[in-house]
Amino acid sequence: MKSSRQPRSAWVAGAVLCAVALSGCSFFGSKSAPKPVELGANVPVIPVGKVWQSKMGKVERLVLQPHVQGSTVVLASDAGEVLAVDATTGAQTWRVNVGAPLSAGVGSDGRWSAVVSRSNELIAIEGGREIWRKTLPIQVFTAPLVAGNRIFVLAADRSVYAFDASSGQRLWMQHRPGEPLVLRQQGVLVPFGNTLVTGLGGRLVGFDPDNGAIRWEAPIASPRGTNDVERLVEIVGTTSRVGNQLCARAFQATVGCVDAASGAVGWTQPANGTEGISGDEKAIYGVESNGSVVAWNRATGAKMWSSTRLQYRQLTAPLVLGRSVVIGENNGTIHMLSREDAAPLNRLTTDKSGVAATPVAVADTLVVVTRDGGIYGFRPQ
Repeated sequence: MKSSRQPRSAWVAGAVLCAVALSGCSFFGSKSAPKPVELGANVPVIPVGKVWQSKMGKVERLVLQPHVQGSTVVLASDAGEVLAVDATTGAQTWRVNVGAPLSAGVGSDGRWSAVVSRSNELIAIEGGREIWRKTLPIQVFTAPLVAGNRIFVLAADRSVYAFDASSGQRLWMQHRPGEPLVLRQQGVLVPFGNTLVTGLGGRLVGFDPDNGAIRWEAPIASPRGTNDVERLVEIVGTTSRVGNQLCARAFQATVGCVDAASGAVGWTQPANGTEGISGDEKAIYGVESNGSVVAWNRATGAKMWSSTRLQYRQLTAPLVLGRSVVIGENNGTIHMLSREDAAPLNRLTTDKSGVAATPVAVADTLVVVTRDGGIYGFRPQ
């Protein structure tokens, strides 16, 4: 890439395509792929039932990150629908079609919401009505972050932008030299107090949200290998924060935790996953590329347990919910495993199109979105 204004394809060859969540990469699709471990009969240790179901357009090419705000979840579809759903009833609070296919979404603070189109337009919505759009010079696959009356964008070339949420005025931009390959996958863009934390390559970086100045950098993983594919390093997916400690995954390299107040690295451990992580006060939970589910000690990084119960299945990042770790699968199944030892607690079903994004907890409801646009609300019985 010669300039941040020259578009760069985010589709990369070979094994890197497997980084796209549930994209059907060749490891699982080939005739020689290992057969998934048999699940056995479902014994619902934790009784959970479907309490409502809704519908939107398909989610196939959009990198979707459902956004939770109070009792509302904000969602988007490939074709440009953006909608807010009341998780208590499944009713749609508002819905708008921005008239353009989307590449990333959705960010929201309850007042403003934001998505990015495939033609690189950042689109802002207020109260179910589009208020402005701005053209970006590069593709975006990470949901915008809406916070402090601003909209922050992490682009595919690792440039970071800040816009005024009400007017669309660009406030600042930071650009780092890019890499030859990028992932069509959700990166890290999260708030921590008055610091904006992003994933840039194999580092978590803390920015001053007012002016874009870098406050700290924390290495989670370093490039390795002899070619561009092998040297690809990105911080990806969902993170886990408890107090000052922020934990994240580097694509097919490591998991690690940093002090988000100072940028000091607490620990890193080798890990071969492509999806984000979740956690609680005691542990970090993640899914490896082969479907193994792993728990690491949050304080030390030591492995607490590893389960092959879901091995060779295509899985989402996990969600810690109550006593369970919730994981979606590309056949539409939702697995609930024990946080203590990965013992099965229940299995839930949606449609067969596959789970499109990491499940989210909204109030007392588990919300799951499928690739056919099914929206499902589950609740303990």
